[in-house]
Amino acid sequence: MKLAVIGAQWGDEGKGKIVDFLAEEADIVLRYSGGANAGHTVVTHDQTFKLHLIPSGLITPAKQAVLGIAMVIDLENLFEELDNLEQSGISWKGRVFISDRAHLVLPRYKEMDRSRDAERRIPIGTTGRGIGVAYALKAHREGIRVADLFDPDVSKRLKREEKSFLDPYRERIRDMVVDVSRFVYEHRDRNILFEGAQGALLDLDLGTYPFVSSGISCAAGAAIGGGIGPHRIDRVIGVFKAYSTRVGNGPFPSEFVEQRDGALGDTIRETGREYGVTTGRPRRCGYLDLVALRYACRSNSIDGLCMTKMDVYDGMDEIKVCTAYSIDGRETRDFPAQINSLNRAQPVLKSFPGWKESVKDCRSYADLPSEARDYIAFSEEVLQAPVEIVSVGPDRSETILRRNPWTRS
Repeated sequence: MKLAVIGAQWGDEGKGKIVDFLAEEADIVLRYSGGANAGHTVVTHDQTFKLHLIPSGLITPAKQAVLGIAMVIDLENLFEELDNLEQSGISWKGRVFISDRAHLVLPRYKEMDRSRDAERRIPIGTTGRGIGVAYALKAHREGIRVADLFDPDVSKRLKREEKSFLDPYRERIRDMVVDVSRFVYEHRDRNILFEGAQGALLDLDLGTYPFVSSGISCAAGAAIGGGIGPHRIDRVIGVFKAYSTRVGNGPFPSEFVEQRDGALGDTIRETGREYGVTTGRPRRCGYLDLVALRYACRSNSIDGLCMTKMDVYDGMDEIKVCTAYSIDGRETRDFPAQINSLNRAQPVLKSFPGWKESVKDCRSYADLPSEARDYIAFSEEVLQAPVEIVSVGPDRSETILRRNPWTRS
């Protein structure tokens, strides 16, 4: 079976934990897009792993991990990450594979990235990891791929500093390089988990352009990054938080504002530890935005959902959710393409009673407080998609499985 897991908001939804959880039944975990600008946190057995390039499923013993076709890879970052995993007791050799068609990030791209962002008419708030530059050069047909490391003609055209950076890695990765399309075909009868990076609302085409990532973070990217056709993906799972967050610039209609919400934004940020894994930047926080989430479900054909960070709402008297936008006095339940419209949008909020007890020890759906179940049920009704997994804490064990996503519809 082929199962794709994507972020259904603006990234940072907890995909790392969910991929790690679902990897128990996977044979292969394939990260299909993005680069070291992504940050996934996996907590298991009192150990915390912060991953950027490596698929989250590698933490599970005996699983194979693949860096897919649509990724852009900084080899220095990759081996730093692998070395850190090895020092933490994770044996990775013979289990990590790299697409020969993936593009490489060179050191000079990072300064180019920062300089370009500073010169933009509309600053995006880049992580400065060179990701956007790598994708731009790829589109200009000026990029360098993993396969090019082993092509003497390409090597001759490399600048001296590029050659100096890449040469030490050539032999280190030689046995890791694969034709991903062939690899996936040869393992077509096994369970393959396709891991996305960032979120659907940061997708270059579907997201809040220009405040988006340069890679493919939508569900369709799983097919491209995995070297297969879209009908080979059996199911798509969307991960979302019980509230919303966003890092960097860009529209955020349901964002908490002090005049209306008091200190709620600070409370959620600190309780939920909402700081970027890659940059450490504080995340902007807001109400669960069902307008944006419904758009993500529709545009990605999401079959099932996973709600994370449910425990962050423990102890609150009231919980609100955004059900529509008011733009210039007109109410809409559609997600606009125009950034100016999104910037003017005011959230139409619906209130729910909160729950006073902690949900962290709940291990079945029935264990959840009735107020929490009502919150989930309302979300399902609006989104027209079932919440199959509920995460009530960062640890792998703090997970409620309502329906196994590996079960075919």
